[in-house]
Amino acid sequence: MNRFEQKTVLITGGASGIGFAAAQAFAAEGARVIITGRDAAALETARASLGATALAIRNDASAPGSAAALAASLREAGVRLDALFMNAGIAKFATLSEATEDLWDQTFNTNIKGVFFQLQALDPLLNPGTSIVLNGSINAHIGMPASSIYAASKAALISLAKTLSAELLPRGIRVNVVSPGPISTPIYGKLGLDADTLDKTAAGIKAQIPLGRFGTPQELASTVLHLAAPESAFIVGTEIIVDGGMSQL
Repeated sequence: MNRFEQKTVLITGGASGIGFAAAQAFAAEGARVIITGRDAAALETARASLGATALAIRNDASAPGSAAALAASLREAGVRLDALFMNAGIAKFATLSEATEDLWDQTFNTNIKGVFFQLQALDPLLNPGTSIVLNGSINAHIGMPASSIYAASKAALISLAKTLSAELLPRGIRVNVVSPGPISTPIYGKLGLDADTLDKTAAGIKAQIPLGRFGTPQELASTVLHLAAPESAFIVGTEIIVDGGMSQL
């Protein structure tokens, strides 16, 4: 199928994991894909695999100034957008006694402040009917120890989807959330844990998933694709949870 032929899709954090899987899924449907991220080498490697029309732009999703620069680059290239997957984010955990103001600022700057101001900067480039998908998390719904800062940032993101949906709906722009549970992505290697602790943590999480496994980036990407496609036109301000039943059963 070519549901996104002649369409342009922007994916933040698109060089690896869920973002890259989504980029591949959109490219397979005929989209011109634009990916962003902070690692120039990883971006170029990802871009090269996405087809001749793909673009990669180095960008810091946590910095409002960087958001303005991204919008300016797209404007200069004559780009207008038909779908956005706001995927870039960080997941770092600390207990109440261990949490720092720096962790709070880093998490909220990336997971909610950065998203809001990127959307603000990109707003003039959105075509009527654009679909915006935000990457949430089931942590906004469950009481996982040491996740309070991360969970709060994702809860704010889910709220943002509802308020922006109401605000942008007169232009035919929809905003929805896909909230993953445990997905096998490189982010688990960035939690600051040693290998033994990481293995034990993964095993403990897996035991809580009714399906008995972690999800794949491709499974998450298929949900993002659905929320951006014409067949989901009646889905607005909604969160779809993709977690193998972890928060539901």
